[in-house]
Amino acid sequence: MAKKKGSLVHKEIYQRINFLYQAAHQALTTSPSDLSLCRFYIKTLRAITQRQVLRLHPYMKRSICKKCCVLLVPGITMSVRIKANGEKYSEITCLDCGKKCKFLNRKNYQPWFENPEAWMTV
Repeated sequence: MAKKKGSLVHKEIYQRINFLYQAAHQALTTSPSDLSLCRFYIKTLRAITQRQVLRLHPYMKRSICKKCCVLLVPGITMSVRIKANGEKYSEITCLDCGKKCKFLNRKNYQPWFENPEAWMTV
């Protein structure tokens, strides 16, 4: 059975990942002091993506702390600082574990998935 080009093969798995992400966000907004349910949903989400060898969307990937598996929401579980050390960058700090991530702020920056060359097949 031939697979169609561009078809979504793992549709149910991506729906499950989306549901777990939304459930983690809902659990975090209802009780910001208790992070255990949010952490459980994110750990389950990461286990599914690793088991199925799937990529998360970069926006979804950047909103999850890699150290403590908590959903990063500004003001609740993360703080954002704009700094400049030669070039401007955003420094995101997880308020639960203290992990810091840096992302460059460039005017003409285009993520790989929005680049038309990334979608071309050889």
